[in-house]
Order: sequence, then C-alpha cells, then structure tokens
Amino acid sequence: MIDKIKLALSLLLLAVGIAGFYLLEDKAMVVRILAVLAGIVASVAVAWTAPQGKQALSFFNESIAEAKRVVWPTRQETMQTTLAVIVLVMIMAAFLALVDIGFAYMVQWIMGRGA
Repeated sequence: MIDKIKLALSLLLLAVGIAGFYLLEDKAMVVRILAVLAGIVASVAVAWTAPQGKQALSFFNESIAEAKRVVWPTRQETMQTTLAVIVLVMIMAAFLALVDIGFAYMVQWIMGRGA
C-alpha cells in the first residue's frame, strides 16, 4: 500500500512540475524550465524508493543502452532505400490509377452509359 502511495506521489510531483511551467508564464523561460526539471527530479527520487519505480527506471536505463547499440544506416543506404520507396510508390500509384480507370469504364459499360 505504501508503495502505491509513493508512486501516486511521484506522479503528483511530475504533474506539479508540468503545471508550474504554465502557472509561471509571467516568469522567465529559465524559471519555467527549472520548475519542470524540479518536478521531474522529485518524481524520479520518490519513484526510486518504490520497487515498481526501481523496475521502471531500470527498464528505461536498459532501453537507452539498447538504443545506443542500434546500427544506423549510412547516408548512401538511406538515400538508396528512400529512392526505392519513392519508385515503388510511383509504380503503385500508376497501377492503382489504371485499375481505377478500368473499373470506372466497366461500371459505365455495365450500366449502359457508354465509355
């Protein structure tokens, strides 16, 4: 029960930090951003004390580590893939246009309106 209260308090602190950004609209942007950061830091600190919070933070850390291991394509690979997608889209657009024209012609022919 205490852990659920800690998580609820954590969410409340996060919401207060975000609300502070909007409530301090007459202040400098730095002050507003510091309010949000303070809410995030307080929220993480409280969440860290609950087992579910530790699991969630561990998951985020593992996600970041996994994202760092991603092998990004080179510029040439990106350009080639983009070109292939553009060509395929153009081919499919032309094909679907022909199919649409064909169906429109068939419907007019079936209804006896002539082509």
